[in-house]
Amino acid sequence: MRLLRRIREQYSELKRIPYRLHLLQESIGRIEARQTLGSFSGDLGAVEFRVFSQWGEDGIIQAIVNLIKPPVRTFIEFGVQNYCESNTRFLLINNNWSGLVLDGSPENVEYIRKDPIYWQYNLKAECAFITRENIDQLLSRAGLNGEVGLLSIDIDGNDYWVWRSIKSIRPAIVVTEYNARFGSERAVTVPYLPSFRRSEAHYSNIYYGASLQAMCLLGRSKGYALIGCNSAGNNAFFVRHDLLKSPLSEKTADEAFVRNQFREARQEDGALAPLTSSEELALLNSLPLVDVFDKFDAPDL
Repeated sequence: MRLLRRIREQYSELKRIPYRLHLLQESIGRIEARQTLGSFSGDLGAVEFRVFSQWGEDGIIQAIVNLIKPPVRTFIEFGVQNYCESNTRFLLINNNWSGLVLDGSPENVEYIRKDPIYWQYNLKAECAFITRENIDQLLSRAGLNGEVGLLSIDIDGNDYWVWRSIKSIRPAIVVTEYNARFGSERAVTVPYLPSFRRSEAHYSNIYYGASLQAMCLLGRSKGYALIGCNSAGNNAFFVRHDLLKSPLSEKTADEAFVRNQFREARQEDGALAPLTSSEELALLNSLPLVDVFDKFDAPDL
């Protein structure tokens, strides 16, 4: 009986390891934040750190939020998978913001709803495959209209089209993925397809999203200033013009552009393809693209 009790106790301790690691991540993140935020000069790369984000977005978001102090402390994030790795989880835990996360997988949403943070914090998770036709309806159904603090878009495909279609909210900050393989000058995106899935669109796995220039022009048309990109070269950061303040400044796509250093290209059999930047661009140019330059008034583009 004593041995069985000991085994049960050890098993119970093992089950608590993920929770304790989670607490350790939070603590390290708070230390990082204290060390970097006091000296923020507007250089996004200098304040990057990872807690739950993939590339260092946690630090950038903390710096921007600390500077501009959005009037509403709510966030919305698309394409979060199971929310263990995301742009807003640290904002939820460290800053006690509330938010909505959306993902197209029922399994992922069920995982989030069983996560302790779901009852510890003011978080709502909804299952939806996001399109430009349903996005405003999804937000309104969740009770989100008008001012929000932050919108993070990372759906590996229709990012440009979805942001372009959002009319129901006015985020203070927008974080959106861009595809650096298109370069800094061209304003292009993949054509809109409601059912677009990156893994099915092309075997290469690099045919998705929009260029930074396309996102920059779209942001400007909606009242946002591009303030920079992360050092990984895949996420762009925007602040609404009425909230922009020093040391942040508006940048052109060429000034803010960061080329991605990671490799994702695949061969037809699914193996990694060691393509150069020029080879990736040539592949993308052989596929359908939409030039969005100065075409914001065309609703069915």
